[in-house]
Amino acid sequence: MSYHSRIWLLILLDSGIVLSTIYFSQKLINPNLQTLTMPMFIISITLLLGHHLFSLIYKLYKKAWEYASIGELISIFKVITYTIILTGIVQQLVQNQVDYRILAITWMIHLLLIGGSRFFWRIYRDTYLKQTINKERTLIVGAGSAGTMVARQLINNHDGELLPVAFIDDNVNKQKLDILGIPVMGGVEQIEQITKKLNIANIVIAIPSLSKKQLNQIFKECAKTTAKTQMIPMLEDLMTGKVSVNQFRDVQVEDLLGREAIELDMTSICEYVTDKVVLVTGAGGSIGSEICRQISKFNPKTLVLLGHGENSIYSIEMEMKESFKDTKIDIITEIADLQDYDKLLNVMTIYQPNVVYHAAAHKHVPLMERSPEEAVKNNIIGTKNIAQASSIHGVETFVMISTDKAVNPTSVMGSTKRLAEMLIQHFDQMSATRFVAVRFGNVLGSRGSVIPLFKRQIQNGGPVTVTHPDMVRYFMTIPEASRLVIQAGALAKGGEIFVLDMGDPVRIVDLAKNLIKLSGNNIDEIGIEFSGIRPGEKLFEELLKKEEVHEEQIYPKIYIGKTSNLYIEEIEYIIKNFKTLERDHLRKTLLDLANERVPYQKKLVSV
Repeated sequence: MSYHSRIWLLILLDSGIVLSTIYFSQKLINPNLQTLTMPMFIISITLLLGHHLFSLIYKLYKKAWEYASIGELISIFKVITYTIILTGIVQQLVQNQVDYRILAITWMIHLLLIGGSRFFWRIYRDTYLKQTINKERTLIVGAGSAGTMVARQLINNHDGELLPVAFIDDNVNKQKLDILGIPVMGGVEQIEQITKKLNIANIVIAIPSLSKKQLNQIFKECAKTTAKTQMIPMLEDLMTGKVSVNQFRDVQVEDLLGREAIELDMTSICEYVTDKVVLVTGAGGSIGSEICRQISKFNPKTLVLLGHGENSIYSIEMEMKESFKDTKIDIITEIADLQDYDKLLNVMTIYQPNVVYHAAAHKHVPLMERSPEEAVKNNIIGTKNIAQASSIHGVETFVMISTDKAVNPTSVMGSTKRLAEMLIQHFDQMSATRFVAVRFGNVLGSRGSVIPLFKRQIQNGGPVTVTHPDMVRYFMTIPEASRLVIQAGALAKGGEIFVLDMGDPVRIVDLAKNLIKLSGNNIDEIGIEFSGIRPGEKLFEELLKKEEVHEEQIYPKIYIGKTSNLYIEEIEYIIKNFKTLERDHLRKTLLDLANERVPYQKKLVSV
């Protein structure tokens, strides 16, 4: 029905109600009334004109009555009351008297019929139409303010696909109550039972302030059902108005594995970044590009994006210039190979950076096992080159990205990163530059990580391949890893290896099961196959060796490792001779040195 047709229909309906109201009122007072009298005519015309006048003033004809509530009822009350008052005034002026009994009865009948006609439509929509539309029966987890808002919007959204039929809440004071006519059936541990009992097809988690641990507990129960699980947006997105409470999204693996956000020390970061020249190596990679995004929020004077792959550097350059076009940050790109020492010196000479974040590295474990010489060239020689160039040109702070695989390494990749850490600690002793390294575990969603691989396998119908049923890893999100790197630069005194409190490690097979469930598939249908541990891998990773551990945190969720032995002459030997060594010999040499199984047990440098 068109807008104008709807208005005329309401005007005709109200006109009939008004005229009927005054007639029935007169009949109630005078049952023998047969003909239309002049006083009755005056009251009828006044009521009719008055009702339409006040309806226009209070926009009664523009209300969406399928969503009628207390506000609309108040508008009806005002329109009818003011209409009766106006009619009384006209009676006094024309007839010199007011028939209070007729006006009182008219007011009551008028209110009943006008209000009833409007709310009948809502009742009709909420009962008859709701039952005729095939909707998915939905369970809402959380009977607080957010859950109530979700339920109300689902009830009112008659074109939507979800029908709320029950709440779940661990608050025992809410259980067995009805909210908006929807029962609170029980606690989280009863999700599976209630889902089966009520034939639930969809579960909405409506607690925006959930911690990661709480969300994991809830999802664990939801995963026992066949219902699709979604959640409302995060609290900060709701508060900033980016999204509304009924814009549900699928639960992501990052929601389950990501940890509580680290609060940054904004003042200390601003002191060493704001209005400074910052250079990021590997700026086109997962971590490097996120460091660029995060560091730009602190308004550096110049941001130099250095990388070897032109496509990835072009992508981050375009993104940064678009995202920060309203700032004064000078964003510059440099295509350079870390093995080209002269080029690095030239870049340092031109831009004179105050801070360097070294994120460039080869990180793929199996590939580096097959090409150990490439790991040496990029992870060791490249690190030495950029560190030496930084020292020569007076860089204030140098932060290197390391990995948990550098602890008791069993792979070429981990070994070269451990030797790179030794180089960084050595340069810190020899230079005025503050050199530090930052270790963290696997990064969710980074290129080459296990999660994109699992997702592709699920999309292809499976099976998902897991190396070993007992394989465990630490995980963190790309933004969290980048924030740690930035915070480490502010904490740096020189020579430290910073380590994040990574929480509990995650079984890879559990991660695979969660991804299958999150994708809406059945674990049995997709299947999981165990392919065996790959060369260089180990079942679990460590963040610090026992002798490296400092018990106390130097910053919330950040530890610092104790310094250990450095083998700089041996590293120099590898750098000079790696091209002439057989791959197996080179691999063994790297592993022995990184694990301090040094030939002739000579500890050349100790800190």
